[in-house]
Amino acid sequence: MLSAHVGTRPILRRICSRRGNTVALRSAGLHTSHRLSAKKRTQKLFKLADIGEGITECEVLKWNVKQSAKVEHFDQLCEVQSDKASVEITSPFDGVISQIHVQEGQIAKVGEGLCTIEIEEEEEDHPVMEKSRLAAPEATVASHLVSKPVSKASEGSVHSAPVLAASTSEPKAARRRHPLDPSPTEARDAAQTDGHDADTKTLATPSVRHFAREKGVPRLSQLWPGSGKNGRIEKNDVEAWLSSSSEPTASPKRESTSMKQDEASTAAGVENTVELGRTRWAMWRAMEQSLKIPHFGYSTILDLTALHELLPVLNANIPPEFNPVPEPAYPPAVSPYSILPDGQSFVTTDKNNHYTRMTVLPLLLKALSRAMQEWPLFRSSISQTNPDASPSDKPSLIIRPNSDMAIALSTPTGLYTPTIQSVNNKTAYEIMGELRRLSSLGRTVPNGLTLKEMPRKGGTITVSNVGAIGKGEFAAPLLVPGGGVAIVAIGRAKWVQRDVGRRLEVGVSWSADHRVVEGAEMAAFTETWRGWVEEPGRMVAAGR
Repeated sequence: MLSAHVGTRPILRRICSRRGNTVALRSAGLHTSHRLSAKKRTQKLFKLADIGEGITECEVLKWNVKQSAKVEHFDQLCEVQSDKASVEITSPFDGVISQIHVQEGQIAKVGEGLCTIEIEEEEEDHPVMEKSRLAAPEATVASHLVSKPVSKASEGSVHSAPVLAASTSEPKAARRRHPLDPSPTEARDAAQTDGHDADTKTLATPSVRHFAREKGVPRLSQLWPGSGKNGRIEKNDVEAWLSSSSEPTASPKRESTSMKQDEASTAAGVENTVELGRTRWAMWRAMEQSLKIPHFGYSTILDLTALHELLPVLNANIPPEFNPVPEPAYPPAVSPYSILPDGQSFVTTDKNNHYTRMTVLPLLLKALSRAMQEWPLFRSSISQTNPDASPSDKPSLIIRPNSDMAIALSTPTGLYTPTIQSVNNKTAYEIMGELRRLSSLGRTVPNGLTLKEMPRKGGTITVSNVGAIGKGEFAAPLLVPGGGVAIVAIGRAKWVQRDVGRRLEVGVSWSADHRVVEGAEMAAFTETWRGWVEEPGRMVAAGR
């Protein structure tokens, strides 16, 4: 029996070399096992992520998919409206929508499920015993060679090798994490931060960059972060930006309908009950929360005469990216771009940033940013305290390196506070361009402001230019939680006769969080701001 067993080994080796180990062993009637990859269907609950600092809930405006619809990675699921902006929510999985938990018009809490997506996941590999091969040894090649069953030891030695070879499989590729995943990782956050350092680091494929250039998108960094991995700009991000830029400022149909209803109610002498919109309801609650903050008010007058005298020179030299010059019929005799291959400049423009006249406001903001650089307290934000924390736990201040300002913006859909970041690093021309862009996005219906203009961490100081609408000189602005440490209202500037002659003056009214800002600090900070406003030549020496 032993000789018969040994004699079969050379034959088996020849068969294995010709047909492969697994095939030969199976054909020899020997026991084999292999790994099978199976897929299982899993229900995944997609939760609403934290899309902004202080935001606890959002209203679902529109679902772009229906139940039982197939979706792919980064397909648009729905549009939600928060207190700050409207956001498109995209799918983090490939699968089928099995259930929608929050309908249109309903409120979704942060951390609660928006919908359930059925996805396919790979089960772990498992060995499968092929008993049918063992049940019919007479049909195998080796049945006429071996008169007795093979011993247990030699059986194990023969079929163990294919098992080890089959069990070796390639590792699975890690699934891309969704940008709005409710549980972001530190690695993803670091990658997004690195991608925002400069325009040259904006992630986008060459085809997307070519598409953006053809459509006239000035800078891809304006679209950052995109919906792709690590904030990568995708084609749908460019299309969304183009559609938001070309949307009309108001819907004529909606406006005419509401006007007809109002005129009919007025003519009939009937009271008309109007429910508060989403943004005004958010403002209602924010103002109630402002009662929890002890306010300290301070008002004074700033002399704008020196700044006003700079405007003629500044308006005569607006850079072409903010005030494009029409192309002349004939090229100039001498051009600063003649050294370039095509003789053209590489200046990119955004029509939302265009303006033809500079105002005093960007100069005031620039001077305010210089004062904030001298006062770290006014570059600080209060850390969010845990409501379950004990009274002995102290809150802390987070001091930022740059001057971030929130701008109070009145829009057709309500009051918003978009943020201009790093004002201290921007020129007055750039600040004016940012103000024009925010105003243009805010006038669109639905509102065009996104998380780029409404970041989670807003400004540490809020500026309200109430003088641009009314003739009031002073006001009493209110500070809401998460709105920084102070807010200032700038009144209407007017010319007055003083002993030194006619002067252009404006009243400014401050409200500060008295829990962290002392009255003396508020007064001293305002005097620092006055020094930069009334002596604008200092800003020339200080650079940007």
